[in-house]
Amino acid sequence: MNNDDDLTIKNKHIEPLNEEYEDYKFIKCTFSDLSNISFIDCSFINCDLSNTKFNRTKLQDVKFIECKMLGSNFSHSNDFGFSVVFEQCILDYSVFDRKNMNKSIFKNCRIHKANFTETNLSKTLFTDCDLLDSVFSKSNLEGVDLRTISNFSIDPENNNIKKAKFSSQNLSGLLYRYDIAID
Repeated sequence: MNNDDDLTIKNKHIEPLNEEYEDYKFIKCTFSDLSNISFIDCSFINCDLSNTKFNRTKLQDVKFIECKMLGSNFSHSNDFGFSVVFEQCILDYSVFDRKNMNKSIFKNCRIHKANFTETNLSKTLFTDCDLLDSVFSKSNLEGVDLRTISNFSIDPENNNIKKAKFSSQNLSGLLYRYDIAID
């Protein structure tokens, strides 16, 4: 039986040798290619995953906490079992297009210029996230809680927003295309 220290990797640049990691914690590590690897019940804490490749990567019950993830592309990761939580992460220029991300969690994240084209985000929770210039096109936002997000532009005619939650203070992000002034 392994103890927790056996499943914690710190301060390393990692080129994974294993095909599967379960219950691992990666702390202050850097990565560049995580293709064809399975991560189950793992945590990435204060890691740099900028421009990391996730081709055919399995991400099941994975948490990213205080990670830098500039330009990370999740669109080619495995859909089966895909379950992620992002807390206090920088996800600028990340790509989630055509990803099934229902019930995902984004907390206190900066998500500038990310791509959510044709992404299933149904029942996803966005809490205190900045979505400046992120693209939502033909995305499923059904039941998504967007009450505390800022700097977003979502076209209700081009996305499914049925039962999505918005605050009255951020409705301008839904009406931007009409070029109207809101006080």
